[in-house]
Amino acid sequence: MFPRQARGLLDFVMAVLCVWTAYHHTPAGALVRKASAWAFSTKSTARPLLAYYDGVTGTSLAAPVLAPEISIVRPLTDAEALAWGTHLALKGLDARAREPSAALAQELGIPMTTLLDPVEGPRAARRLHAALAGDFPLEEARLAALFVGRVPARYAVERVAAEGSTPTLEALNRQLPPGFEGASVGAAQALALSTTFGLGWPVYESARVTSPFGERHHPVLGTRKMHTGVDLGVPVGTEVLAVAEAVVRRASEDAVNGRVLVLDHGRGVTTAYCHNSELLVRVGEKVTRGQLIARSGNTGRSTGPHLHYQLELASRPMDPLKFRATVRAMSQDTAP
Repeated sequence: MFPRQARGLLDFVMAVLCVWTAYHHTPAGALVRKASAWAFSTKSTARPLLAYYDGVTGTSLAAPVLAPEISIVRPLTDAEALAWGTHLALKGLDARAREPSAALAQELGIPMTTLLDPVEGPRAARRLHAALAGDFPLEEARLAALFVGRVPARYAVERVAAEGSTPTLEALNRQLPPGFEGASVGAAQALALSTTFGLGWPVYESARVTSPFGERHHPVLGTRKMHTGVDLGVPVGTEVLAVAEAVVRRASEDAVNGRVLVLDHGRGVTTAYCHNSELLVRVGEKVTRGQLIARSGNTGRSTGPHLHYQLELASRPMDPLKFRATVRAMSQDTAP
């Protein structure tokens, strides 16, 4: 079909593409990138070798993302979720980045220690939001004001309005003067965390957690590994539901995850659903909360039928049980 010279060029281009793909999107490539970074004392962009997410983009949050220290005993309202997200984001910032929030809290007679307290902090954060609601009725503009201060936030809102744009945090951050980068990260974290508190659950409520989030003895590899999600012991064919409105970013199959879906919920929040027997949505498709997206299975690196459910905030795995209301006690064990 092709002349010999053209066929050779095509083979060369395909070989280069294969090498590039392997370098950026396989565990072996990640290992080479990490080794190169170590050898040349540079920073590696490779993800952990056994990470379940690859190819998912999100807001980069420099500060640590914290989970609640106490159990959430009931589902949160939107206002409560925003307050919890604000409280946790403030706890993750250093003292300098907290200064605008501390000044606002001082106006209301709220000590910073109260804002950082695991019990009183969310209630104090609601007071901050209430104090700003009149001047900043939109949620993202109010978060900007809370974390960077009223004056810079008002300037950013006016600039965005003059451009005819929507005052999202991303748009507002572009209009802020230099020096507010740390506080801006806090606002983005608060928004991501508040979204996380509103997520549903991917299977029926009484499904048993057979392997929790955290370091464990890997049932296949036989070594201590970080388990970046929770395993839910459900029969093959169990309905898997989207935990919130999202866009499908990945719908594929590999030897580790089996048939896997990754959903992007926006605001830096993504969820993954692994080891399914059947995928019912495609990449790029928009899904709604509670929509049937897959049927659970036993595909990939698995020792029995289950769903591996994973939550990430800005590409950082988080324990989804920390953000779930403990409406009823669920049994847990360490079996794979």
